[in-house]
Order: sequence, then structure tokens, then C-alpha cells
Amino acid sequence: MKTYSTSQIKNLVLVGNSGSGKTTLAEAMLFEGGVVERRGDVESKNTVSDFKEIEHNNTCSVFSSLLYTLYNDHKINLIDAPGLDDFINGMVSAMRVTDAALLILNAQNGVEVGAEIHGRYLARDGKPIIFVVNHLDHEKVNWEKTVESIKDRFGNNTVLVQYPVNPGSEFNSIIDVLTMKMYRHPKEGGAPEILDIPADQKDQAEELHNILLEKAAESEESLMEQFFANDTLTPEEFQRGIKVGLLQRGLFPVFCVSAKRNIGVGRLLEFITQAVPGPHDSPVPMAGTKEVKCEASGPCTLFVYKSAVEAHIGEINYFKVMSGEIKEGMDLTNTTTQNKERIAQIFAVAGKNRTKVNNMLAGDLGATVKLKATKTNHTLSSDGNIKFPPIDFPEPKFRSALKPLSEGDEEKLGEALQRMNFEDPTIQIEYSKELRQIIISGQGEYHLNILKWHLDNIFKIGTEFLLPRIPYRETITKAAQADYRHKKQSGGAGQFGEVHMIIEPYKENVPDPNMFKLEGKEQKISIRDKEEIDLSWGGKMVFHNCIVGGSIDARFMPAILKGIMEKMEEGPLTGSYARDIKVFVYDGKMHPVDSNEISFRLAGRNAFSMAFKKAAPKILEPVYQVDVLVPGERMGDVMSDLQGRRAVVQGMTSDMGFQKITAKVPLAEMNKYSTALSSLTGGRAMYTMKFLEYEQVPGNIQEELLKAYEEEEKEE
Repeated sequence: MKTYSTSQIKNLVLVGNSGSGKTTLAEAMLFEGGVVERRGDVESKNTVSDFKEIEHNNTCSVFSSLLYTLYNDHKINLIDAPGLDDFINGMVSAMRVTDAALLILNAQNGVEVGAEIHGRYLARDGKPIIFVVNHLDHEKVNWEKTVESIKDRFGNNTVLVQYPVNPGSEFNSIIDVLTMKMYRHPKEGGAPEILDIPADQKDQAEELHNILLEKAAESEESLMEQFFANDTLTPEEFQRGIKVGLLQRGLFPVFCVSAKRNIGVGRLLEFITQAVPGPHDSPVPMAGTKEVKCEASGPCTLFVYKSAVEAHIGEINYFKVMSGEIKEGMDLTNTTTQNKERIAQIFAVAGKNRTKVNNMLAGDLGATVKLKATKTNHTLSSDGNIKFPPIDFPEPKFRSALKPLSEGDEEKLGEALQRMNFEDPTIQIEYSKELRQIIISGQGEYHLNILKWHLDNIFKIGTEFLLPRIPYRETITKAAQADYRHKKQSGGAGQFGEVHMIIEPYKENVPDPNMFKLEGKEQKISIRDKEEIDLSWGGKMVFHNCIVGGSIDARFMPAILKGIMEKMEEGPLTGSYARDIKVFVYDGKMHPVDSNEISFRLAGRNAFSMAFKKAAPKILEPVYQVDVLVPGERMGDVMSDLQGRRAVVQGMTSDMGFQKITAKVPLAEMNKYSTALSSLTGGRAMYTMKFLEYEQVPGNIQEELLKAYEEEEKEE
């Protein structure tokens, strides 16, 4: 395989709703370019992408697939991204290394949920979009409705480059208003006849040609001047206007295909090579404050956008050559970990097929194997100083606890989960000491069910999902005093320690008191020493040594603090972490023989627990900011559901034809929300959630939590 220069490379991501035909279109594009000798199909489970067992079982993409085809002396790299929002990581990572998107639509349904979701991500990253209307050979095709739905959801920059002459089961002809020709294909697809536009189509074609011409001219001031002066543009100017319009998202061209019958695919590839922006046309990426131009003459830098583990190969890393030239045998520095890595082999990848190559130039996409410590989001560089920012993956939206059916599988499960996270960074694993559970978080219920399938079938580890516990916090609302004497005598040296303490709520920038009035008694204190501890679970604990007169020896103060911290880690109310508390140890007693560290640790622990329960304690719950994008007609249903989840609505705005609801919602109420929201809106809504703060739980819920903890303690 020849080495392609940066100007000969195009990188595109195939996006759209599940079932729109992305994988089938990819097959046709590879067939047109001679990369495969025959086209596979999804039903026969023999496509070059969607080659894993789980994808065959579910007849949909679960992982993104890197592919390439060759056309007009260009290498066109394609990433076939999953259509379901649960597997959004494949689309998000692909956007980082591609320069435009082919958004595939099913002509029976128009713009569906997946297309809407992908469209929002593409808008966020400013990516050019080419719409490809597929399934035009289906008997239930609705071309007009599909075009109307594109304009409704994506605006008036939508412009037809093609339209079908005879959509439906007999579909075989397309009018192209850029070339002003008709392409008529054989009944079963293949190379078309290129004909003049029939007389009965001439007026419509001319009208659409002029609209496309004006849109292209609008992309650049000099082109507008040429257009006004001559009423037209030269072919070169027309092509430049389309490319600039795509880059500016001022023009969304629409193409027609039947991927299954290979109709319109060759002309689409021709347009990609002529008018779609390449790596050297796109905005220059930044590595910190440094621009890294996509030039073969620069230092060699690779960005790893995806990592996977494949049978008989092991770990495989997919990359984009951001600059320079990568060669087999080259040594590079992983600027994320500072490890040295040798590039032993380089592959051009067409799904399950890999072709070994000696080198690749800036802008190209490929894969390599046998790297020691490199994974998704890492940069490899000959320079040693270039490091690209990581891909911003969406926050998890669905969480569950996971437990192995056999305790002997715990270590094996841990290794399997780490491998799943290696392949999919949107799967997050937490071994929660606090909750005493393994918490798995992902993008939806289906996402985690696919994870469980891998554990059951690939790793052969039996597991079960459990309801995840909530990481509550405990704190106090007023000052309280307690003292505790620990005394134990069992022959020989005994144990003795007595601690008197006062606790109060910690508040930022509030000075320490020198007097407390509790239960009608005043207690004066004199602070001798102070230790402020930032708690790993959030909040603070401030420990004050107020001992005067030597009632407790200074050497026992660390033991008292240790006892308090033990109880902070296992709060007195529900066993949850405690936070935001000041402790003042002001008096106590010790014994010349029997006092030791364990005595004061237990005395401190118990005195703290007693004071805590007298200090009007409260339970705090984690509250998340939830942003829901919902079609206007479903607003009422979604709002009612949120209110039933104790949500506090913060505001409502419009966003790309949708309504955006921003609300504060307790995590305890978000269990299976993605499934409920999909059911309420027919899958058209999407949401994000991000931790916001801890807030006090309502009184009735606090009572329920206390009772549940008491029952749990009795059972244990």
C-alpha cells in the first residue's frame, strides 16, 4: 500500500441513528474503493466493521470501527460510530480525529433520536456535516418528509446537492445539482450511466443548483463579489465555496444513496475527495499553548483516540498522526506517562482487516500493537514536549452495584473491569470502601447490560447487579458536650482513659470560640494547639487541643484524634462519612499505670459519638445538576416525573429546537432515570448529570434511613 500525503487524506466519522445503515454504507464505500472484493451485510454477520460477537448478537454497532477506502488517488479514513447513545464514547472519540461527519438518515424516518444526539455533539465541536439519506429504495420511503425534518432540526443551511428521481422500490436515478447530471444505476446497483438531466426535471434542478451556488458564494466575501459580478462561479470557485461553507457550518449538503444496492456511493466518494475538508484544512489543534500544524515536516506526534484488546493480538492502540511522519521501529516518548515506546508495527485498518505499512504521514489514521503503557488520550511524540488535551467524555448517567456470584472471582472480576475501562473510558469503576460495593457507572442501562454480557460470556465470571447504595454524609447543626471514661481491669495492667470534649459545626471563616454555654453551664476553653484536616470524602475536621494543667498527657492526643477519625469514617447515625465538625478536647483524666494509647483512642471515639448524637445531627445527601434536553411536546411529562423525584427546577431554556430543563435532583432519586426518560419521550430526550453539592435530607427520609440502618445493624 502506498504512502498517502496529508493533502490526499480525508477523515470522516459515520454517525446517525441505529438502523440508519452506517455499517452497510461503509461496506459499499470500501467495495467502491477496491478495499474489499465483495460487500458483506449486517444480516449475514460478515461486514468488516461490527465484527464482534456482541454486535452480531445485537445486530447493531457497540464499538467504533476504523476503516479506509481508496478513491481518486485519496485515502478516505472512516470511523463507523455506534448509533445508540449508550455507546456515545465511540462517536465522541472519533470526532477528535476526524474533520467532518457523514450523518446517515433512514429515508423512512427522517431525523431520528440518534441523529439529533449526534448533531448536538457535532455542533458543540463545530464539525462539518454532510447528510446522506439512505434506504431510498424502500417502499415506505418519504423523501419530502426527510428533507423537511433535516431543515426543521438543523436549520436553513441545509442544501440539496442531490435528489432522487424515483424514490421507492424501483429507485435507481439521482439528479446531482452540483454536476448538473443525472446518475442512473443498474437495477441491482453498481456503476451508473451519467446522463443529461431530463427536460421534466430541468427547472427543479436549475432552482436547486442556484440555491447551492448562492450558499457556496456566501461562505467567502471574495466569492460573493465574483457571484454578483458574473451571476455564477467557476467550477474551482464553486468547489472552494462548498469546502469553506462546510468548515464554517454554513452549508449542510444532502446526498442520496441506497447503501444496500450500492446506488450513489461512488458519487458521494467523489464529492468527499473534491470538496470535504482534509486534515490540513481543519482548525490547527493546540497542545497546551502550542499550535501543532498537521504537516509531514513537523515533529512526529500521535494521539491515541481508542484502545482495545483483541483475541490473538492483545492490546491495540488506534491513533492519528497529528504531525510529522511515523515509521516502523521508531522510538517515541509517551508525554502523558513519560515512558519510552517503540512502534514495532504500523497498520492501515479496515475493521477486522489490517494491512501492515512501513510509515504514515501527518493526518493519517492507523493502529499499532505491543505498546507497554499507552492507552486512550495519551500522546506519543518524538519531541517529548507535545501533549494534546484528553477527549472530554460525557459524565456517567447510570450506576449500579456489581457483585461476583463467587467470592473466589473477586480478583478476576477486578482485572476484567479494568480491561473494560481500558476499552471504554465511559465505563467507570469504583471500589467503594464507604458503600462496601463495587459501583459501575455508564451511559445507560443497556450500556451496563452489555458490560455484564462480556463478564458472563467473554470473561466467564458470573455476576449480579444490585441496587447501589447512596454515599450519604453526616454532620451536626449545633454545639454539644460529652465525656467518656474507658476503664477495663482484667488482672495485671488495665486500661484507663477519660476524655471530655465539645463539638460544634465547622463553618468557613468563622473564628474559634473561647467560651461555650451548654445545658445552662458555661465552659471556658483555651486553645493550645489546632490541627485542620481536609477530609478525602469532602469537608473538614478541625481538632483543638485545649488541655491545661496536664490532665491528659500530650502523647495521648494523637490517639484521641485517631479514635475520633475512626468514628468520622463510620458516622454514628448511619455509618456514612461525617464531615464539617470542630472538636475541642478540654479535659480528662489518666492513670499513671493503666493509661495507654488504646484507652484514649476508645475514650475519644466514644465521647465523640455521644456528643455527635446530642448535637442535632443531620444526614446530607448528594445532589446533582441534571440538564434534560426534551422535545417541547413532552415537557409536561418530563417535568412531572422530575417533581416526583424531589427535583428543584432551576430554569428552562431553548436549545436547537428542544427545551432544556436544568434541575437539582438527589442522587437517590436518579436510579434508572435514563430508562424512564427514554420511555417518557420515545427515546428523543437526553440528559447529563454532574455532582453539585450535599444537602440535608428531608426529615421523613432521615427517619427512614435511621430505621434502615438500625435493622441492618441488628441483622449483622
